[in-house]
Amino acid sequence: MNVDIFAMQLFGGLSFATILLLMALGLAIVFGLMGVINMAHGEIMALGAYATFLVAHFFEVYLPGAMHFYLLCAIPLAFLAAFVFGLVLEWGRHPLVLQPAARHAACHLGISLIMQQAFRTIFGAQEVTVPLTSWLDGAWEPVPGIQLPLNRIFIIVLTIVVSFAIYLLFFKTRMGLRARAVTQNRAIAEVMGINTRRVDMFTFALGSGLAGIAGAVFTMIGSTNPSTGQLYIVDSFIVVVFGGVASILGTVASSFLIAQIQTTFEYLTTGSYAKVILMLIVVTILYFRPTGLFSPEVRT
Repeated sequence: MNVDIFAMQLFGGLSFATILLLMALGLAIVFGLMGVINMAHGEIMALGAYATFLVAHFFEVYLPGAMHFYLLCAIPLAFLAAFVFGLVLEWGRHPLVLQPAARHAACHLGISLIMQQAFRTIFGAQEVTVPLTSWLDGAWEPVPGIQLPLNRIFIIVLTIVVSFAIYLLFFKTRMGLRARAVTQNRAIAEVMGINTRRVDMFTFALGSGLAGIAGAVFTMIGSTNPSTGQLYIVDSFIVVVFGGVASILGTVASSFLIAQIQTTFEYLTTGSYAKVILMLIVVTILYFRPTGLFSPEVRT
């Protein structure tokens, strides 16, 4: 493998990792705080993708002169749509709070199937595409022979900004302090006067909003259909478990590691073999370290 191919391969893994990270961050936050396995997380990502499609269609029909800037409106609206949906979903889940975790998972699985059917009913079973803005079309060539697509550079920069904003939220604000307190010990947090119900609703909605951003980003590299969310949900769960639940640092490290492993073996072998090799590596490491790479100590 020469230097040019290696650099392109590394960049491809990096761009794939950023989408995984946007998806997995929401899962890690929700699962780490609430212990809830959100099986509808992939469909919430698809909701963000379809919201982006609707914004693009609106600009195309009513504001064609501003079509170049639709993405700047679509990403916040995709986050908002997924955030509100997550808020409503968590509010409706309240009667199940004291039920076993399996019932929560079954409930979210049912919601994911309902959402898929709703997407088919509203948008049809065919794939829909979103036009790429002109300022993201093309590639940057830092040196001859190495071309880095502008849309993937934008995705990487956006992920860095979002990840930094999440860091500030959880480690520099009172809401983040409350969320971390609930993660460490929910009972003591309630005794100290923290409204854990409000923290749960905000956290679940935030995780959903991050999935919405991931959906908006996904439209820049692929088409959207009712089953789009299933493409990344399994990999996202692997990232969360491999990195260590309740560990944002572990999620970040795991997403980049898994993406690089998968893209490298896809180049060397095939997509199917790459998945098998990835799973063998993950299972082997989890056998010796079942709590994940960076699992934090949690008080019980």
